[in-house]
Amino acid sequence: MTRPRSSLAGKLALLVGANVAAVSLVCAAAARAGLPAWSVLLIGLATGGTLAAVTASRALKPVQEILRAVTDGVRSFHENDFSIRIAETRHDELGELVSLYNQMADALRLERNEIFQRELLLDTLLQGAPMAIVLLNELDRVVYANREARAILAGGARVLGHAFADVVKTAPEAMRAALASREDAVVPGPGEEIYRVLLHAFVLNTQRHRLVVVERITPELRRQEVETWKNVIRVMSHELNNSLAPVSSLVHSARTVASRGDAARLDEILSAVEERVRHLNGFLEGYARFARLPKPRPRPVRWRDVLDEVAGVYPFTLEGEPPETGTFDPAQIQQVLINLVKNAAEAGSPAGEIRVRVEASDGQTLVHVLDRGRGMDEETMKKALLPFYSSKETGTGLGLPLSSEIVAAHGGRLTLRNRAGGGLAVTCALPSAAPAVSA
Repeated sequence: MTRPRSSLAGKLALLVGANVAAVSLVCAAAARAGLPAWSVLLIGLATGGTLAAVTASRALKPVQEILRAVTDGVRSFHENDFSIRIAETRHDELGELVSLYNQMADALRLERNEIFQRELLLDTLLQGAPMAIVLLNELDRVVYANREARAILAGGARVLGHAFADVVKTAPEAMRAALASREDAVVPGPGEEIYRVLLHAFVLNTQRHRLVVVERITPELRRQEVETWKNVIRVMSHELNNSLAPVSSLVHSARTVASRGDAARLDEILSAVEERVRHLNGFLEGYARFARLPKPRPRPVRWRDVLDEVAGVYPFTLEGEPPETGTFDPAQIQQVLINLVKNAAEAGSPAGEIRVRVEASDGQTLVHVLDRGRGMDEETMKKALLPFYSSKETGTGLGLPLSSEIVAAHGGRLTLRNRAGGGLAVTCALPSAAPAVSA
């Protein structure tokens, strides 16, 4: 049976009433004894004061004990300890306070257990993720890193609490450059590996944080490459059929016209055949150009001469002063620059915002082509270096892959990244000295 809750104010009123009754009885007894009025008043005051002190002490002691217990419990909440409970021995307002405290402690404990389980599940998933995941605080120190992050960026070493700049010292140079730029990018790794770098900034607990994700996309690129070659075969088959079928029909018509001796009509038919053959030859030549890229023949070249010739075909703005000379195949590097500047114009960049910068850095020459066009979405960035992939309706999908192959044949690398404020940045890193050209 539930005991009815009594009021704390009612209890205090009963105690005060009992004290007043006791003082009245003492005063009445003193008056009957014939004591003077002032003596009766003094006795009443002394008795009332003593009873009030005793009553207040006894009434406030349990209140103080409960308040002290609640204070200690709340302090334990601050330290993430939700195990303290207070025995419910009262059935007044203080008892209700104790009951609410216990209920809150139970709710917080359950919530903490659920959060811990979710964090454990999330950590298990992140540790097993196939991409590197790193969380940085506003001081650029690592507050979380999964197993793949330690393997790719730090050679398996512990990284928690370390400065991110120190962590990535052992990472490939192209990846370090992409991470320093703080923009999404696709970069080459060791061997034939290709990585995609994704960077995201956000506010967590009123502090700015950065999330760094490095994903190995080589298997995906290879899978897409197989699909791309299948598409190429289908496209070539379709184009060959579209060209050969009319040619066959025109040849049949030519024979018929020739038998009648109609020279004018025959010349018209042969011109149509020649046009179809020219179209087919141009179509196949575009694909063959990528497959038969000649080995580069590096030699000392003045950068100004190369840049001036490219600007005569596709205008751009030159930033800064380029190095005096470089060692590369001028025809091939010109083709790279023409491809990149042409792509920038076709991406919708204003002509005045297409810029080229050539600079020497750590034993290599960096050629940057910058624009303010549409940039690349995530899907396009992943496939941009695949042969024959194009996001443009009339594109061949050969410009960027061909440029990448030329740069790689020179012993360098080509990287892509979106620019802050819109547009794309393509960087060609060329060795300053002539590379050893392999077959």
